[in-house]
Amino acid sequence: MATTADFRNGMCLDIDGQYYFIVEFLHVKPGKGPAFVRTKLRNVATGRIIDKTWNSGVKVEEVRIERRPYQYLYSDDMGYHFMHPETFDQIAINGELIEGVRFLKEGDMVEAMVHAESETVLTCELPAHVDLRITHTEPGIKGDTATNSLKPAIVETGAEIRVPLFINQDDMVTVDTRDGSYVGRVKE
Repeated sequence: MATTADFRNGMCLDIDGQYYFIVEFLHVKPGKGPAFVRTKLRNVATGRIIDKTWNSGVKVEEVRIERRPYQYLYSDDMGYHFMHPETFDQIAINGELIEGVRFLKEGDMVEAMVHAESETVLTCELPAHVDLRITHTEPGIKGDTATNSLKPAIVETGAEIRVPLFINQDDMVTVDTRDGSYVGRVKE
């Protein structure tokens, strides 16, 4: 058990049988009345952010979460299969638990958050930026970099992103896995 004095960003709490990460918190001492803690919590399962206020000194159930690296191997009807790089243990993770799954390719390293007592995977995160090859897009026009116009492009994982007009087929680009936006072209 922990108290509100132990709160820190990234801490995981069990509230009514659901797991929440603390996104931010603020200890408030009003001039009149008791102190309290105002928090923003992110639901592990749904990703929804909620606001919750706690009286100072309240005991809460802390959940021990471990962050473990895994390497992506392949996917089938059982889910996405990963291997731990040191122990070579293999696990299958449901695609709904993987953030940015449409940018996942073989050999990529991800970070899984695992409930320490039950060994269940809560979420799985790709790196913030990945480099992917463009497999199909309309031909680019040389020198067309002055406008902010974007065109659709298909990357090697099959996902569709929007890229600037000067990007051509077989170019390597950096993609933000959180929102699927184009970040830049990779120099080869």
